[in-house]
Amino acid sequence: MDTAVIGGRAVNPPVVRASTVLFESMDDLNDARRRRGTERMFTYGARGNPTGFALEDVVAGLEGGYRARLFPTGLAAISMVFLAYVRPGDHVLIADCVYQPVRHFVETFLKPWGVHVTFFRADGSDAAEHMTARTKMIYVEAPGSLVYEMCDIPALADLAHRHGALLVADNTWGSGVQCRPLMLGADISVMAATKYLSGHSDVMMGTVTTTQEVWQTLSTMADAQGVAVSPDDAYLVLRGTRTLAARLAMHERNALEVVHWLDGLPDVARVFCLALPTDPGHALWRRDCLGTNGLVSFEFANATPVQADRFVDSLKLFGIGASWGGFESLATVSNVVGTRTCEDWSHAGPIVRLHIGLEDPQDLIDDLAAAFETVFGK
Repeated sequence: MDTAVIGGRAVNPPVVRASTVLFESMDDLNDARRRRGTERMFTYGARGNPTGFALEDVVAGLEGGYRARLFPTGLAAISMVFLAYVRPGDHVLIADCVYQPVRHFVETFLKPWGVHVTFFRADGSDAAEHMTARTKMIYVEAPGSLVYEMCDIPALADLAHRHGALLVADNTWGSGVQCRPLMLGADISVMAATKYLSGHSDVMMGTVTTTQEVWQTLSTMADAQGVAVSPDDAYLVLRGTRTLAARLAMHERNALEVVHWLDGLPDVARVFCLALPTDPGHALWRRDCLGTNGLVSFEFANATPVQADRFVDSLKLFGIGASWGGFESLATVSNVVGTRTCEDWSHAGPIVRLHIGLEDPQDLIDDLAAAFETVFGK
């Protein structure tokens, strides 16, 4: 039964929950089926819905891409990129700083499937040495999400394209606001909308945005596997994008206060933050990015792993958790040694990653200071 509504319209896109989609005639149904392989059509719930379509348009606009597709998690988005663009016998290059579950995907699926994988230094300095005639993809995460290594995306895009390969960038850190890899030459950009796009730690989602030239391959594979997201989840992420820029500005402002405080402490060997002029990636960050966010890591000058754990346990305002992007501040000890194969981090002290949330930064600094006092007694 249709209900006529007289008046205006809602500010926000409606939540459209649907599996079955009705058509006025068989001609309309058949026409939609003919066109849905290359056009975005509302034909069945497994192929997307209007709420998700609205979010796809927002993400594509943020990324500066042709079109975007939504996935149930960030890792699902990443795995779909490999499924769509590489085949057994192909070779891919993956940055050493990649999101750790990607390494698990490499070992449990890509390698058994017959895809050859080589990891290269996080800054991309040795990528050219590993290119082969079979290389079909260079996959980067810039910056990385533990110690925020930067690579030269335009240079790697040029390297990939000269060899007939694609450049894929995980842009979760950049969120389509601080960084836009597609505008720097990448072919494909992946984001975990779970993080800053959602912004409230209550939804899982991934996105893939591409240039027009490579779009159809991704779209066809996603349709073939029946990939779709809940319209309720799409609505939550849409709502988050409305405040994305404002939240990121506040995360950045709060984080920089914490960074400058940490940078002067005798118990801290180094602070990892691209906004610091001393950071190895600072120049590339200034060239390619428009700001930073709430992620900050630091290395203890003289602490044991047990003391690092105790430090995190002593924090009162920071939750202990590995994700990030929500209102709340988080802390965890990062296992950088266990997530790198191209560089030796075994001589570094314990590293703590903080996500600086939207609380009062002075309260966070006081909480950190109390934890230093508890562990080191000074």
